[in-house]
Amino acid sequence: MKHITFYLDFISPYAYLAFEKLPVALMGHSYSVTYKPILFAALLKHHGQLGPAEIPDKRDWTYRQVLWQAHTQGLDLQMPASHPFNPLGLLRLAVASQAQGEPNRYVCETLFRHVWRGGAEASDPARLEALTAQLNPPRLASDPTVKDQLKAHTDEALALGVFGVPTLAVDGKLFWGFDALPMLAAYLSGDPWFDANWDSVASVAQGIRR
Repeated sequence: MKHITFYLDFISPYAYLAFEKLPVALMGHSYSVTYKPILFAALLKHHGQLGPAEIPDKRDWTYRQVLWQAHTQGLDLQMPASHPFNPLGLLRLAVASQAQGEPNRYVCETLFRHVWRGGAEASDPARLEALTAQLNPPRLASDPTVKDQLKAHTDEALALGVFGVPTLAVDGKLFWGFDALPMLAAYLSGDPWFDANWDSVASVAQGIRR
């Protein structure tokens, strides 16, 4: 059985799509999953990048593509009232739900659907309060251990080379993005392509640096 670590941030529509389609994409494979919330903004800062929603023309395209992909996949998705938003409250709630800061699938599903279904304000305090009552985590989201675990998850992801969400890690390999699910399924199937090609990209010379 392979073990997958799913690095996610509820702010990402691609993470939502990947989360929803993961069981279908990996049907027939033997695997387990650990879900680890991380702060996407910290990845962007570390790598010196803007998020897709921070570049005006890219922002519009990203939202169109996400809506289209949800449509073609038969998934329910509506953009929240505003985006990007501050996801810390949702991330900390997820971490607070389990002693090691690793929420189960039900918790992640509840939080993702809070953001990506219904078109409401994802970070609205009243909605977050109701969500907290629904999930009834054993720790407060404001608990220092929760904040520390969220940071530890993010630092762990950065140390592995994670640069975006969703990223699914297995056997030291990182699969980034919703569209990487078929690639991940092929790896789990033992496709020999990975032995011949996975590491070969490191030999490509970088011609220009900016």
